[in-house]
Amino acid sequence: MTHPTTPAKKPFEEDFALPGDGDDGADAVRRPAGPGESSRASRHWWDRNADEYQGEHGAFLGDDRFVWGPEGLDEADARLLGDPAALTGRRVLEIGAGAAQCSRWLAGRGALPVALDISFRQLQHSRRIDADHIAAGRATAAVPAVQADAAVLPFADGSFDLACSAYGAVPFSADSARLMREVHRVLRPGGRWVFSVTHPIRWAFPDEPGPEGLTALSSYFDRRPYVEQDEQGRAVYVEHHRTLGDRVRELVGAGFRLLDLVEPEWPEGLEQEWGGWSPLRGRLLPGTAVFVSVRD
Repeated sequence: MTHPTTPAKKPFEEDFALPGDGDDGADAVRRPAGPGESSRASRHWWDRNADEYQGEHGAFLGDDRFVWGPEGLDEADARLLGDPAALTGRRVLEIGAGAAQCSRWLAGRGALPVALDISFRQLQHSRRIDADHIAAGRATAAVPAVQADAAVLPFADGSFDLACSAYGAVPFSADSARLMREVHRVLRPGGRWVFSVTHPIRWAFPDEPGPEGLTALSSYFDRRPYVEQDEQGRAVYVEHHRTLGDRVRELVGAGFRLLDLVEPEWPEGLEQEWGGWSPLRGRLLPGTAVFVSVRD
């Protein structure tokens, strides 16, 4: 599963970069970035940073926990995919799975998950966790894993009963409308598609956890991607912004019906900062948006 960190600051599981300054010598800009450039940047960035990401956030994510974002909204409580008791035998596609923590939780409820990620290194972490669980007798088999771009899913029509993504793939895709159509294609009628992303309103604010992150400096309607690029101008990290309305139109245009839009509140007692996510900002501004939809 992938969450925000911010590239230079690292986003929360697929690292989520919001407008800010690049590091490691990368220049942070807002400029166009097409599907090919975005896909290459995401694959290479996650392959380079997967070890650091899992080391830094692995304890929060757990090995087999399904958490929707930095606020800690847990699927065991939220039930956005439906009754956990009804997951047995359901085929589930996790998109942007990272180390497949969410898929492992689903498998523990009797589901038949497939974890998909663009990063080979992230999926190696999934295999590492699976091996540890099998050796400890906590699992009998590894979670099936596939390396692929979420906008070009390598599955037949109607292959899955459910699809989910916790901060994975959607904000990194230059053509997220196509991604929605692909998810619709591989789902069976009546299948749910639930995904979480950085709340779009956050794009108007600096990606900082302190008071400086409470003043809007950018236009919410500026849809130019956030790009970190090297000295030759090649993108090394790309994240794409869509407004709430854009996301709804993408879903409806792909043939989904929106059931709910969940904006998790920052819980009392959670003091951990995660990139631009913090108790200060979380109690004033939404940090995560979870879209719950169904394929009619």
